[in-house]
Amino acid sequence: MYRPARTAAWSAGLLVVLLAVVLTSAALGPVRIDLATVAMATLNAIVVPAGVTVSSASVPVLGVAVPVPALEYAPVFSFDVPETRQAIVADIRLPRIALAATVGFALAAAGTVMQGFFRNPLADPSIIGVSSGAAAGAVAAIAFPALVPFGSLQLSAFVGALATAFLVYAIATEGGRTPVATLLLAGVAVQAFLGAMISYMLVHSGDSLREAVFWLMGHLNDSQWSDVRFALPIALGGVLVLCAFTRDLNVLLLGEEDAHHLGVEVERTKLLLLALASVVTAAGVAVAGVIGFVGLVVPHIMRLVVGPDHRILLPTSAIAGASFLVVTDTIARIGPAVVPVGIVTAAFGAPFFLFLLVRREVHSL
Repeated sequence: MYRPARTAAWSAGLLVVLLAVVLTSAALGPVRIDLATVAMATLNAIVVPAGVTVSSASVPVLGVAVPVPALEYAPVFSFDVPETRQAIVADIRLPRIALAATVGFALAAAGTVMQGFFRNPLADPSIIGVSSGAAAGAVAAIAFPALVPFGSLQLSAFVGALATAFLVYAIATEGGRTPVATLLLAGVAVQAFLGAMISYMLVHSGDSLREAVFWLMGHLNDSQWSDVRFALPIALGGVLVLCAFTRDLNVLLLGEEDAHHLGVEVERTKLLLLALASVVTAAGVAVAGVIGFVGLVVPHIMRLVVGPDHRILLPTSAIAGASFLVVTDTIARIGPAVVPVGIVTAAFGAPFFLFLLVRREVHSL
């Protein structure tokens, strides 16, 4: 029997863990900062809209320069923190940590939905080619910027991810029905084709090769608050809407025919779940590159802990995914050599998943 109080308790506990992980991560680095100072600097970084001004920037409209309004922000707290430490925490570490939490949140939530959608514990957010589509868009923007109609690498990756997801859906849909097996096979085929396209672009990327390869490894270097503002609303909004379909996702686990008899509009629900999971995944991949194993391992671990009911599994997996990626990114940036976080997630995720396989803890859904 589903108990909302249990969901609230697990979510609150995991949020406390996430907060502790964030503060600890912000304290670690070449310059060690005590947790009290980190907490005060973090609170000082919280701002709220305080007014609107007309900036000096303008946008041309029909040949006329139109001034652009801009929001003014005011800090909520004003603790006495040394200026250098405030800058380290608020301007350098917190943007990266916030982006890691956002991407981990998005990938784990999407992985939970994909595993339920395909009724397969080996499914992850990239199973229908979303990550490959984002990679193709990003590599094209890096290697051939003049040929890409989008001025932003993030936007190119985001559009590439969504275009791939809906291409796969269109290929797999016939007569108003989208068989899950056909969708999976179409995803595999499109991923293979995009892999060839990416390899071709890398061969001809010239001086951009290193940047493209680094992006493909998955990284959070040089993270900015603008990246968080791009990804967080999409990820959070998408997951909140997905939570409204967790009951339908539970029913789909019984099979499409049984779900139909129980009142679920199967094809409509499948389209919505696939579209929302793809959008959430695209938001994460667009700002951080291809980061594996978050959407595969975290949902499976949480399923072993809280059970298969998606009404509790989806929110708890999303929060746990945020903590997981913050921890792995902290390891990536404070080690002897800074490495892309995608390497660390694979180094931790693959052995742990093999351990679950050996222990026979990987079950069909």
